[in-house]
Amino acid sequence: MTAPFILVSDCDLPGTVIEDTLRSSGLRADRAPASDPEALVAAGADATGLVVQWASVGAEVMDRLPNLRVISRVGIGYDMVDVEAATARGIAVANTPGYCIEEVAAHTIAMIMTQARGLPAYDRAVRAGTWKAVDARPLAVRPSTTTVSVLGFGRIGSMVARGCRALGFRVLVADPFAAAEAVHDAGCEPVEIADAVARADILTLHVPLTPETHHLIDAAALATMKPGAVVVNTCRGPLIDEHALAEALRSGQLGAAALDVFDGEPLADDSPLRGLDQVLLSPHAAWYSPEALADLPVHAARNIVDFLAGAPVPVVNPGYTSHTR
Repeated sequence: MTAPFILVSDCDLPGTVIEDTLRSSGLRADRAPASDPEALVAAGADATGLVVQWASVGAEVMDRLPNLRVISRVGIGYDMVDVEAATARGIAVANTPGYCIEEVAAHTIAMIMTQARGLPAYDRAVRAGTWKAVDARPLAVRPSTTTVSVLGFGRIGSMVARGCRALGFRVLVADPFAAAEAVHDAGCEPVEIADAVARADILTLHVPLTPETHHLIDAAALATMKPGAVVVNTCRGPLIDEHALAEALRSGQLGAAALDVFDGEPLADDSPLRGLDQVLLSPHAAWYSPEALADLPVHAARNIVDFLAGAPVPVVNPGYTSHTR
């Protein structure tokens, strides 16, 4: 019997670990020459599984891959896959939620602390010949008098919340799917999203990107925040309306931002965020460590191997079982 064929749609990670892992488990695997729909359909006509990093996989692609049973995302977010369409067609969608939890939480807390202590401004001042401890910008906070609001209490959000509590911050958590008891057990206060945004001295985002959360932090939300507050995003760029964010920073409504993810990546050369000194930028790097880089492609490939073997995988649309291909 011919082994199932798995198509790797695109991947900017070095090497061929995904294909090698699939082939070592007895599956056929190849990489598409491009990530556009026509290339995917041409290369994966008989594909049982699809491994995707950035390529958009919508209903049309799924309908033209009649044998497709499972899609594995190389990463945590899965907004490039039309999950609703996959569910309706009985196709499982899995992600890789465990490969970089520590890294993203650490990067987030580093960004929070960098802005909370005014380190970029201090660094620029010392290099320019100024030696003035009381001129921190935007902040130099005492954690016990500072509120960090965490939107999302999943694997990463909960680690960030606990880390901030360990540093002495007051922590609010907004997550409609998190049990209030679990939030209380972490030493945090469960609140509604609007309350978390309005009460935050520092707001950090850890929610999935969905149609409901797109531009969750928009001009209206930013207007409710405390003057001088800080926004941190290591999750998904489109959660924030970047133009509204830039305007809030320019006007002084916000004191600072720290961003690892953006609405378009790489960040556009003409983005207004580039010219604002109070914005700390990193290149979608929160996930990175040598260990995470090694784990990510293996996890994405193992999702396919384990799914086809009937073993548990991190499926994000369990409702797919109610439908048939």
